[in-house]
Amino acid sequence: MNGWLAAACALVVGGLGPSLWGAARGTTGRRVVAQNMATLLLCLVLLLLAQGYGRPSYTDLALVVCVLGPAGTLVYIRLLGEEIEKHPPGARLLTPAVTIGAPATVVPLCVATGPGRAMAKLLVIGALLVAGGLVTTRALRRG
Repeated sequence: MNGWLAAACALVVGGLGPSLWGAARGTTGRRVVAQNMATLLLCLVLLLLAQGYGRPSYTDLALVVCVLGPAGTLVYIRLLGEEIEKHPPGARLLTPAVTIGAPATVVPLCVATGPGRAMAKLLVIGALLVAGGLVTTRALRRG
């Protein structure tokens, strides 16, 4: 086991597990926030697994997740807007998790891969993660 796989394991245990638990339990607003956090963490885990196993195809999966995850969250917000307004979620920790977690994972991966096409793909994924996280957080706060 290398450091990349250990970091992926730590994210799964420390973040993805509680996010999935939150998506299964709680109010509607908290479920949407937990689903959004689980999407972010899943994308980061896929990036770490791609580096740990040396499989670039996992990076493509992360790209798909970082595009479709925020879109799914926005659909849930649109469909469940009235219920979310009744019990607004506490999305205060989501913005720091997105703005710190994505670059903290993507930048070391960029350093490890070196310049090239793979690094450009990682930078695009990082930018999409941060932008999607900020958009969905703003939408959650507005209801």
